[in-house]
Amino acid sequence: MVSHNQRRPAGRGGALTLAAALAGSVVLLTAPAAHADTVDVDYQCKTPIGDKSAVSPIDIKSVASGGSYKLTMSFEKGVSSSPVELGKGAMHPSALIKLGGAESGTVSVSGPANDKAIPANTPIKISDLSGTYTPKKSGKVTFTASTLTIKALGTTTTCTPATTPSPR
Repeated sequence: MVSHNQRRPAGRGGALTLAAALAGSVVLLTAPAAHADTVDVDYQCKTPIGDKSAVSPIDIKSVASGGSYKLTMSFEKGVSSSPVELGKGAMHPSALIKLGGAESGTVSVSGPANDKAIPANTPIKISDLSGTYTPKKSGKVTFTASTLTIKALGTTTTCTPATTPSPR
């Protein structure tokens, strides 16, 4: 969960996970440099080859930039794998971060396609996902990992948290 007070510098924390078998964390933003521990997220994924689940530690950081915040979700380790090789540029990750507290809705984050081929049956490391959050109201706002989507080789894998991630 990430908290933030409008017009104050952002902090860090972390939450989110990855496709075909991943998971994440939560962030807390307040004054100067608040920080919440990385949180594991238990993702339940709908893949072209059946249902999968996985847990992965995720870190979400926020950096104030004018009247908005750049959110960056980082995966600490690769957890999912593909039964076939994913060529360079074949995998496109994106996710939603759920807003809570003083605001509701979601923030979309996305990252670049894989920069090199990923051999079959090896862990897939997701690159950082980023997006921009612009406060619309004053008050404490929380950020929580929500839906993760991976598009690869003409297929889509959608992962949702089994439970609502919480700070640790």
